[in-house]
Amino acid sequence: MAKWGEGDPRWIVEQRADGTNVNNWHWTERDASGWSSDCLRQLLLGVQVEGPEGKCQLTDIAKLEGEASINNRKGKLIFFYEWQLKANWLGTSSKGLKYRGTVEVTNLSDENDMDDLDISASLCKDQPNTPLLDLMRKKGVQEVREVLGEYVTRLKSEFTQGMILPTANGPKPQPEKKTQIQTSKTQISSTPKCSSSPASSSKGVRISTCSFNLEETFRTSADELYRTFINQEFVQVFTRSAAVVDGRRGGKFQLLDGNVSGEFTQLVPDQRIEMRWRFRTWPSEHYATITLDLRDHGDETELKMECRGVPSGEEDSTREGWTRFYFQAIKQTFGY
Repeated sequence: MAKWGEGDPRWIVEQRADGTNVNNWHWTERDASGWSSDCLRQLLLGVQVEGPEGKCQLTDIAKLEGEASINNRKGKLIFFYEWQLKANWLGTSSKGLKYRGTVEVTNLSDENDMDDLDISASLCKDQPNTPLLDLMRKKGVQEVREVLGEYVTRLKSEFTQGMILPTANGPKPQPEKKTQIQTSKTQISSTPKCSSSPASSSKGVRISTCSFNLEETFRTSADELYRTFINQEFVQVFTRSAAVVDGRRGGKFQLLDGNVSGEFTQLVPDQRIEMRWRFRTWPSEHYATITLDLRDHGDETELKMECRGVPSGEEDSTREGWTRFYFQAIKQTFGY
């Protein structure tokens, strides 16, 4: 990782007109408690289930205690939330009789998966037994679990708008809790191989080119890693910017604010990706040939990259850019 001012400025956003936390250098925090409280109330009060026994619905929130926040720590979002809640439900039997009860959730937090939440449904003490309680314990509890999952999804999407900025140089961020980041195993050829016969661009300008190889190991399956490179949504997540990616043979791509563009020339699902790839400042219409070979080893995947046709003098910045903005970014974002 280069120090500030020593890296290739073309791969980064040097300045922002709005003066916003450039390069995510500062740790920023956004309080999501108020937004979360409103979101949880809205979602929970929409819970309603029906069955042969009758129907039940949540009528009001009796308890909603906790907090939520989002930290942008040197380019990585870390979510914290912890809530305890209690809601009242009203049931109407098939005979028109009314029953009241409660639903409680004691451990809604970032440390627990949705399937691990403790959600209980019960009748109020003065209420007689009714089949509606079984309806709430089966369908009602499942519906509550689903809307709590919806809350977490919204927290990590809608509420985070504007917090992720394009990252540049700076210390490597600490991993988010429960995320394992594989130690880098990048291997770089010691001396770039220069082409003996200069390449020509479509403009007729003959340029000398070089090639290099990289190797990297990711803690994920080959099919997931393959999808990460060719799926537009995945690319937008790890580059933290808008991208256009047509993940098919002959499909074109453009990412990193238009600095990188190219075309997929060969795709072998879960095994191999070939592309014509160029950086915007290279000679007009000149492309390098990138080959990514994926070898699945069960719980990890070995990636071998061959890059041919890089303009001489651009090999260091290209190699550093691929290492930082592809490989490291993928690991830090997805925990591979």
